Amino acid sequence: MLVDSHCHLDFPDFAAERDAIVERARAEGVELLVTISTRVHKFPEIRAIAENYENVFCSVGTHPHHADKEPEITTADLVKLTDHPKVVAIGEAGLDYFRNNSSVAGQEQGFRRHIAAARETGLPLVIHAREADNDVARILEEESAKGAFPFVLHCFTGGEDLARRGIALGGYVSFSGVISFKKNDGLRAIAAGIPRDRILVETDAPFLAPEPYRGKRNEPAFVTHTAKALAAARNTDTATIAQQTTDNFFRLFSKVPKPA
Repeated sequence: MLVDSHCHLDFPDFAAERDAIVERARAEGVELLVTISTRVHKFPEIRAIAENYENVFCSVGTHPHHADKEPEITTADLVKLTDHPKVVAIGEAGLDYFRNNSSVAGQEQGFRRHIAAARETGLPLVIHAREADNDVARILEEESAKGAFPFVLHCFTGGEDLARRGIALGGYVSFSGVISFKKNDGLRAIAAGIPRDRILVETDAPFLAPEPYRGKRNEPAFVTHTAKALAAARNTDTATIAQQTTDNFFRLFSKVPKPA
Protein backbone atom coordinates (compact mmCIF):
# COMPACT_ATOMS: atom_id res chain seq x y z
CA MET A 1 0.00 0.00 0.00
CA LEU A 2 1.10 3.54 -0.83
CA VAL A 3 -0.38 6.93 0.07
CA ASP A 4 -0.21 10.06 -2.06
CA SER A 5 0.00 12.52 0.80
CA HIS A 6 -0.21 15.61 -1.42
CA CYS A 7 -2.04 16.16 -4.69
CA HIS A 8 -4.45 18.72 -6.14
CA LEU A 9 -7.51 16.93 -7.48
CA ASP A 10 -9.46 20.21 -7.71
CA PHE A 11 -7.15 21.61 -10.39
CA PRO A 12 -8.63 21.94 -13.91
CA ASP A 13 -6.13 19.38 -15.26
CA PHE A 14 -8.18 16.62 -13.62
CA ALA A 15 -11.75 17.84 -14.04
CA ALA A 16 -12.64 15.73 -17.06
CA GLU A 17 -11.42 12.38 -15.69
CA ARG A 18 -11.24 12.60 -11.92
CA ASP A 19 -13.00 9.25 -11.43
CA ALA A 20 -10.52 7.51 -13.71
CA ILE A 21 -7.55 9.16 -11.99
CA VAL A 22 -8.66 7.99 -8.56
CA GLU A 23 -9.26 4.49 -9.93
CA ARG A 24 -5.87 4.35 -11.68
CA ALA A 25 -4.22 5.23 -8.38
CA ARG A 26 -6.08 2.44 -6.60
CA ALA A 27 -5.09 -0.01 -9.33
CA GLU A 28 -1.43 0.82 -8.65
CA GLY A 29 -1.80 0.21 -4.92
CA VAL A 30 -2.15 3.88 -3.99
CA GLU A 31 -4.99 3.39 -1.54
CA LEU A 32 -5.33 6.88 -0.05
CA LEU A 33 -5.03 10.40 -1.45
CA VAL A 34 -4.96 13.79 0.26
CA THR A 35 -6.06 16.64 -1.98
CA ILE A 36 -4.52 19.86 -0.72
CA SER A 37 -6.13 23.27 -0.40
CA THR A 38 -4.49 26.34 -1.90
CA ARG A 39 -7.36 28.82 -1.40
CA VAL A 40 -9.78 28.84 1.53
CA HIS A 41 -12.25 30.66 -0.71
CA LYS A 42 -12.32 27.55 -2.91
CA PHE A 43 -12.45 25.09 -0.03
CA PRO A 44 -16.06 23.97 -0.70
CA GLU A 45 -14.90 22.52 -4.03
CA ILE A 46 -12.06 20.61 -2.38
CA ARG A 47 -14.29 19.32 0.40
CA ALA A 48 -16.86 18.13 -2.17
CA ILE A 49 -14.18 16.11 -3.99
CA ALA A 50 -13.12 14.46 -0.73
CA GLU A 51 -16.75 13.69 0.11
CA ASN A 52 -17.21 12.02 -3.28
CA TYR A 53 -14.51 9.38 -2.78
CA GLU A 54 -14.13 7.09 0.20
CA ASN A 55 -10.34 7.05 -0.09
CA VAL A 56 -9.79 10.81 -0.63
CA PHE A 57 -9.23 13.28 2.21
CA CYS A 58 -8.36 16.97 2.15
CA SER A 59 -6.73 19.92 3.90
CA VAL A 60 -7.80 23.52 4.39
CA GLY A 61 -5.51 26.48 3.94
CA THR A 62 -4.02 29.25 1.84
CA HIS A 63 -0.92 28.71 -0.30
CA PRO A 64 1.74 31.43 0.11
CA HIS A 65 1.14 32.45 -3.50
CA HIS A 66 -2.34 33.60 -2.41
CA ALA A 67 -1.50 34.98 1.02
CA ASP A 68 -2.19 38.58 -0.01
CA LYS A 69 -5.53 37.56 -1.55
CA GLU A 70 -6.86 35.99 1.66
CA PRO A 71 -5.51 38.18 4.48
CA GLU A 72 -8.85 38.07 6.27
CA ILE A 73 -8.71 34.31 6.90
CA THR A 74 -8.08 33.85 10.60
CA THR A 75 -6.82 30.95 12.65
CA ALA A 76 -10.36 30.57 14.00
CA ASP A 77 -11.70 30.27 10.45
CA LEU A 78 -9.26 27.47 9.69
CA VAL A 79 -10.00 25.65 12.93
CA LYS A 80 -13.75 25.80 12.33
CA LEU A 81 -13.42 24.23 8.88
CA THR A 82 -11.51 21.26 10.30
CA ASP A 83 -14.68 20.04 12.02
CA HIS A 84 -15.54 18.13 8.85
CA PRO A 85 -14.43 14.47 9.08
CA LYS A 86 -12.68 14.59 5.71
CA VAL A 87 -10.42 17.51 6.68
CA VAL A 88 -7.23 15.93 7.97
CA ALA A 89 -4.60 18.66 7.62
CA ILE A 90 -3.91 22.41 7.61
CA GLY A 91 -2.36 24.17 4.60
CA GLU A 92 -0.59 24.26 2.43
CA ALA A 93 1.05 27.37 3.84
CA GLY A 94 4.58 28.62 4.15
CA LEU A 95 7.02 30.82 2.26
CA ASP A 96 7.87 31.05 -1.44
CA TYR A 97 10.62 33.51 -2.34
CA PHE A 98 11.04 32.05 -5.84
CA ARG A 99 7.74 33.32 -7.25
CA ASN A 100 7.08 36.12 -4.75
CA ASN A 101 3.41 36.18 -5.74
CA SER A 102 2.57 37.60 -2.32
CA SER A 103 4.50 39.94 -0.04
CA VAL A 104 6.97 38.48 2.42
CA ALA A 105 4.99 40.04 5.29
CA GLY A 106 1.73 38.56 4.01
CA GLN A 107 3.25 35.12 3.59
CA GLU A 108 4.75 35.15 7.08
CA GLN A 109 1.54 36.34 8.70
CA GLY A 110 -0.42 33.60 6.93
CA PHE A 111 2.19 31.00 7.82
CA ARG A 112 1.97 31.83 11.52
CA ARG A 113 -1.84 31.73 11.46
CA HIS A 114 -1.75 28.27 9.93
CA ILE A 115 0.80 27.13 12.52
CA ALA A 116 -1.55 28.31 15.25
CA ALA A 117 -4.37 26.29 13.67
CA ALA A 118 -2.20 23.18 13.54
CA ARG A 119 -1.22 23.66 17.17
CA GLU A 120 -4.86 24.09 18.25
CA THR A 121 -6.29 21.19 16.26
CA GLY A 122 -3.38 18.76 16.39
CA LEU A 123 -3.69 18.33 12.62
CA PRO A 124 -0.49 18.37 10.58
CA LEU A 125 0.54 21.58 8.84
CA VAL A 126 1.54 21.01 5.21
CA ILE A 127 4.43 23.41 4.59
CA HIS A 128 5.42 24.89 1.24
CA ALA A 129 9.04 26.08 1.37
CA ARG A 130 10.78 27.34 -1.75
CA GLU A 131 13.98 29.38 -1.75
CA ALA A 132 13.17 30.35 1.84
CA ASP A 133 14.97 27.75 3.96
CA ASN A 134 16.36 30.07 6.63
CA ASP A 135 13.13 31.95 7.26
CA VAL A 136 11.02 28.78 7.27
CA ALA A 137 13.34 27.17 9.82
CA ARG A 138 13.44 30.33 11.92
CA ILE A 139 9.65 30.64 12.04
CA LEU A 140 9.23 26.94 12.84
CA GLU A 141 11.67 27.26 15.72
CA GLU A 142 10.07 30.45 17.04
CA GLU A 143 6.59 28.98 16.88
CA SER A 144 7.61 25.62 18.32
CA ALA A 145 8.91 27.48 21.37
CA LYS A 146 5.30 28.57 21.98
CA GLY A 147 4.04 24.98 21.80
CA ALA A 148 4.62 21.97 19.60
CA PHE A 149 2.60 21.28 16.45
CA PRO A 150 2.79 18.52 13.80
CA PHE A 151 4.07 19.40 10.34
CA VAL A 152 5.51 18.10 7.10
CA LEU A 153 7.92 19.85 4.74
CA HIS A 154 6.14 18.91 1.54
CA CYS A 155 7.75 18.37 -1.86
CA PHE A 156 11.12 18.83 -0.23
CA THR A 157 13.72 20.56 -2.39
CA GLY A 158 15.50 22.49 0.34
CA GLY A 159 18.90 22.08 1.87
CA GLU A 160 20.21 19.72 4.52
CA ASP A 161 20.02 22.42 7.20
CA LEU A 162 16.26 22.90 6.78
CA ALA A 163 15.68 19.15 6.85
CA ARG A 164 17.80 18.77 9.98
CA ARG A 165 16.12 21.67 11.81
CA GLY A 166 12.65 20.49 10.81
CA ILE A 167 13.29 16.95 12.02
CA ALA A 168 14.71 18.28 15.30
CA LEU A 169 11.33 19.94 15.92
CA GLY A 170 9.46 16.68 15.28
CA GLY A 171 8.63 17.36 11.63
CA TYR A 172 8.41 15.03 8.66
CA VAL A 173 9.92 15.38 5.17
CA SER A 174 7.96 14.44 2.05
CA PHE A 175 9.52 13.68 -1.30
CA SER A 176 7.91 14.14 -4.70
CA GLY A 177 8.92 13.11 -8.20
CA VAL A 178 11.75 15.65 -8.04
CA ILE A 179 13.82 13.02 -6.25
CA SER A 180 13.81 10.94 -9.46
CA PHE A 181 15.25 13.71 -11.66
CA LYS A 182 18.66 12.76 -13.01
CA LYS A 183 20.59 15.81 -11.77
CA ASN A 184 19.25 15.75 -8.21
CA ASP A 185 22.02 13.77 -6.53
CA GLY A 186 22.12 16.36 -3.74
CA LEU A 187 18.47 15.84 -2.89
CA ARG A 188 18.91 12.06 -2.98
CA ALA A 189 21.82 12.38 -0.55
CA ILE A 190 19.62 14.35 1.85
CA ALA A 191 16.83 11.77 1.48
CA ALA A 192 19.27 9.00 2.33
CA GLY A 193 19.95 10.59 5.70
CA ILE A 194 16.39 11.26 6.86
CA PRO A 195 15.29 8.96 9.71
CA ARG A 196 13.04 6.22 8.39
CA ASP A 197 10.20 7.26 10.70
CA ARG A 198 10.08 10.78 9.19
CA ILE A 199 9.76 10.17 5.44
CA LEU A 200 6.66 10.49 3.25
CA VAL A 201 5.97 10.33 -0.48
CA GLU A 202 3.68 12.44 -2.63
CA THR A 203 3.07 13.54 -6.20
CA ASP A 204 2.09 17.23 -5.91
CA ALA A 205 0.05 16.31 -8.99
CA PRO A 206 -0.56 17.66 -11.56
CA PHE A 207 2.98 19.04 -11.20
CA LEU A 208 6.44 17.44 -11.13
CA ALA A 209 5.83 14.05 -12.73
CA PRO A 210 8.62 11.62 -11.86
CA GLU A 211 10.80 9.79 -14.32
CA PRO A 212 9.86 8.24 -16.73
CA TYR A 213 6.95 10.71 -17.07
CA ARG A 214 8.88 13.93 -16.49
CA GLY A 215 7.41 16.80 -18.48
CA LYS A 216 3.96 15.22 -18.64
CA ARG A 217 0.96 15.78 -16.41
CA ASN A 218 1.48 14.09 -13.06
CA GLU A 219 -1.22 12.02 -11.30
CA PRO A 220 -1.49 10.11 -8.00
CA ALA A 221 -0.78 6.71 -9.56
CA PHE A 222 2.74 7.91 -10.35
CA VAL A 223 3.68 8.07 -6.66
CA THR A 224 4.85 4.49 -7.18
CA HIS A 225 7.76 5.89 -9.21
CA THR A 226 8.59 8.39 -6.48
CA ALA A 227 8.67 5.54 -3.96
CA LYS A 228 10.99 3.58 -6.25
CA ALA A 229 13.37 6.54 -6.56
CA LEU A 230 13.33 7.11 -2.80
CA ALA A 231 14.06 3.42 -2.23
CA ALA A 232 17.06 3.61 -4.54
CA ALA A 233 18.35 6.73 -2.76
CA ARG A 234 18.07 4.95 0.60
CA ASN A 235 19.54 1.66 -0.69
CA THR A 236 16.43 -0.35 0.11
CA ASP A 237 13.47 -1.83 -1.75
CA THR A 238 10.17 -0.25 -2.75
CA ALA A 239 8.13 -2.52 -0.47
CA THR A 240 10.08 -1.26 2.52
CA ILE A 241 9.55 2.35 1.50
CA ALA A 242 5.84 1.70 0.99
CA GLN A 243 5.54 0.24 4.49
CA GLN A 244 7.59 2.97 6.16
CA THR A 245 5.91 5.90 4.42
CA THR A 246 2.42 4.49 4.97
CA ASP A 247 3.10 3.91 8.66
CA ASN A 248 4.47 7.44 8.91
CA PHE A 249 1.46 8.85 7.12
CA PHE A 250 -0.98 7.37 9.60
CA ARG A 251 1.13 8.56 12.51
CA LEU A 252 1.22 12.14 11.21
CA PHE A 253 -2.23 12.31 9.58
CA SER A 254 -3.78 10.72 12.63
CA LYS A 255 -7.33 11.78 11.74
CA VAL A 256 -7.35 9.49 8.70
CA PRO A 257 -8.89 6.11 9.62
CA LYS A 258 -6.74 3.11 8.83
CA PRO A 259 -8.26 0.73 6.28
CA ALA A 260 -9.71 -2.41 7.82
